[in-house]
Amino acid sequence: MQRFIKVSLPILVIALASVMAFIIFPQFKSPAEQHIVEKKALLVEAQVVERRSLNFTIESQGVVKPRTQTTLAAEVSGKITSVSKRFIAGGFLNKGEVLLEIDPSDYRVGVKLAEATLASRKAQFSSEKARSEQALKDWQRLNGSSGKANDLVLRLPQLAEAKANVRAAEADLERARRNLQRTKIRMPYAGMVRAKRVDIGQFVSPGTPLGTMFAVDMVEIRLPVTSEELMFINLPEYSEISVEKRPQVILSTNTRAGVIRWQAELVRSEGVVDEKSRQIYLVAQIVDPYGLLGQSQQPPLSIGTFLSAQIEGKLVDNLFVIPRHALTNGNQLMVVSTENRLEFRQVEVVRSTPKEVYISSGLNDGDRVISTSLATPVEGMPLRVSDVPAEVDALEDDVWLEDDSQETSVAEDPAMLLDIVTDSEQAASAEAEADGGDT
Repeated sequence: MQRFIKVSLPILVIALASVMAFIIFPQFKSPAEQHIVEKKALLVEAQVVERRSLNFTIESQGVVKPRTQTTLAAEVSGKITSVSKRFIAGGFLNKGEVLLEIDPSDYRVGVKLAEATLASRKAQFSSEKARSEQALKDWQRLNGSSGKANDLVLRLPQLAEAKANVRAAEADLERARRNLQRTKIRMPYAGMVRAKRVDIGQFVSPGTPLGTMFAVDMVEIRLPVTSEELMFINLPEYSEISVEKRPQVILSTNTRAGVIRWQAELVRSEGVVDEKSRQIYLVAQIVDPYGLLGQSQQPPLSIGTFLSAQIEGKLVDNLFVIPRHALTNGNQLMVVSTENRLEFRQVEVVRSTPKEVYISSGLNDGDRVISTSLATPVEGMPLRVSDVPAEVDALEDDVWLEDDSQETSVAEDPAMLLDIVTDSEQAASAEAEADGGDT
C-alpha cells in the first residue's frame, strides 16, 4: 500500500499541476497585438480626354480593276499573216494601232468585184433612164398633150429596178471595203494587253477571241462598307458625285521597300446591298494609273493590286476619342476621380472601330480615362496614376482591419497579403517565446 502511494502520488501531483497551469496561465497571457494594414493604391495608366472636331475615317480594302476591259474577236475569217511586236501580255499600244492582220487577199478581190458590179449597175441604170426619157418623147409626139402616159409606157418600173440595183451594188461595195478594213485588228483605245490568245499563221473565224486588253486612262477600286459606315460619308447613294464634292481616298499597300500610297477619289456608290456580306460597294477612281499618258505624278499602280483604303468621312464636332479596349461592359468607362478613386461612367458611343471609340456624352473635358485592364475593378477603390506622383496621402477611411471581412480586398494587393503573413509569424514567434519562458 505504501509502495503504491509513493508511486501514484507524484504522478497525481504532476497531472494536477499541469491542469492548473493549462487553466490559469492563459488568463495572464497578453492578447495578440492587432495590426492595421494600409490599403495600397493600385497603379493604373490614364488618358486625359478633351473634346475635339475631326473627320471620320472609314477603313476598307479592295482590288484594282480596269474601268474599261475588252475581249477583241475576229470579224472576218482568214489566216493571221502579221502580229505586232507589242501584242504581248503587258504590251502598251496607242489607240488605232494595229495588233494583227488577217490575210486580206480575198477581201481585196471582193472589193474589186463589188466595184465592177456597181459600175455595171450604174450603166444599166443610165440605159434605163435614157429609155424612159425616149419613151416619154415618143408618147408626146404621137399623142400630143391630150393624155398622160402610164408607168409601163414610160418604163418607170424598169428604171426603179435599175436604181435599186445601183444602191445594192453600192452597199455590197461598202461591205467589201469594210471587210477589208476588218482584216486589220486595231487597238480601240490607249491601253495594255492583258492576254494574247492567237498568233501568226493561225486561222480564225468570225467570233474567234484574239486577246484581252484594258484601257489605262483610269482604274477603279470597289470598296465594301457597311450601312452604318456609309452614314459617316458624304456620298449620295445612287448618283454620280460632282467633281467638287468627291470624298478623297488614301490607298496603300505594304512592300519590301515600305508603304506605298496613292490618292484617289470616291466617284459613286453602286447602290446595291450584297446579299452575302450585307455590305455596300463604293467605287474609287485613279487617273492614269501606269503614268503612260502623262496625267499623273503618282507611283505606277498595277491591275490586280490589293489595297487598303482610308475614306474621308464627315466632319463631326465635340467628340471624345479613346482607345477601344478602354470601353468595358457595353458602353461603360473607368475614370479616375478627383480624389484618385475608381469611378464608372456610362457613355454614349457615336462610332466604334477596332482601335478607337468616339463618344458624344458621358465625359467632361479633362477627365482621366483608365486604359489599364483591371481584373476586379471596384467602385471607389484608390488608384495611383502613372502620370502623377506615386505618393498618395493615406486617408482615415483607407485603413482596413485584419479580419475575415476584408479577405477579398486584401487578396487584391499581394503586398498587403505579404505584410499580414509577416505580422502573423512575428506574433506567433512572440507567443512561443512567452510560453517557453513561463514553462
